[in-house]
Amino acid sequence: MGIIKEFKEFAIKGNMVDMAVGIIVGGAFGKIVSSLVNDVLMPPIGMLLGGMDFGDFALILKDAADGQAAVSLKYGAFIQNGIDFIIVAFAIFILVKGINALKRQEQKQEVKADAPAPSAEQVLLAEIRDLLKSR
Repeated sequence: MGIIKEFKEFAIKGNMVDMAVGIIVGGAFGKIVSSLVNDVLMPPIGMLLGGMDFGDFALILKDAADGQAAVSLKYGAFIQNGIDFIIVAFAIFILVKGINALKRQEQKQEVKADAPAPSAEQVLLAEIRDLLKSR
């Protein structure tokens, strides 16, 4: 019974659940980015290149013969996947940058809230210091 209990604790840990949610959301995000690249960005780029579709770019290594499919190097699909990657990486960079900015802002607010109010003696010493500086 001990191994089942250990597995249950492992599977229910917060980090494990967070990771699962991240993977599911990442998969959905990947579909959105693929659609953005394939359906929105690539058609105008292909149009600028004379109506070419990047997916069609390939180097035929061996022609089809005797019922066997042709062997081809599909570098157009590679270019498209490279563009997908750049867009995903940039979107994640912007997301992480925003989250880090929010964390820094929250930490600054916590530091201000945690700072104790100066004692009466500290206030008087500060006033004396300011008076001496002004002379």
